[in-house]
Amino acid sequence: MTMISVNSKVTMHFSLKLMDGSAADSTKVNGKPATVTMGDGTLSDAMEAQLMGLKPGDKKTFILKPEDGVGMPNTHNIHVMARQDFPGDIQLEEGLIISFTQPNGAEYPGIIRVIDGDNITVDFNHPLAGQSLIIDVDIIAVE
Repeated sequence: MTMISVNSKVTMHFSLKLMDGSAADSTKVNGKPATVTMGDGTLSDAMEAQLMGLKPGDKKTFILKPEDGVGMPNTHNIHVMARQDFPGDIQLEEGLIISFTQPNGAEYPGIIRVIDGDNITVDFNHPLAGQSLIIDVDIIAVE
């Protein structure tokens, strides 16, 4: 049976949970496992280290610190925008996630953090930035 090593193509189900146990993401929700190639930069080095040596049928739970997962929040990703920069039909409220279209056409989500009159603070950091994550993996195939 093939074990995970550098350059392995790995098919697995994974679930991400916050330290309080609340679910953040899971491939099991849609029944579609993820397939990644070890060493291609898709996964962090720390996550790859946790997967090395596993084989099909193995299950493992481990914790990734923020710097080993999504990373820490970056203050350069927090912007104050004018209320007039938002479509008039959107009811702005703190915690709302809005998708912004970049000049290249890519969509980028931002979370409204503070509404102060006409100044709207939008956080473009990944929602899981700064969070330690509990990772559950279920290895399905290794090529």
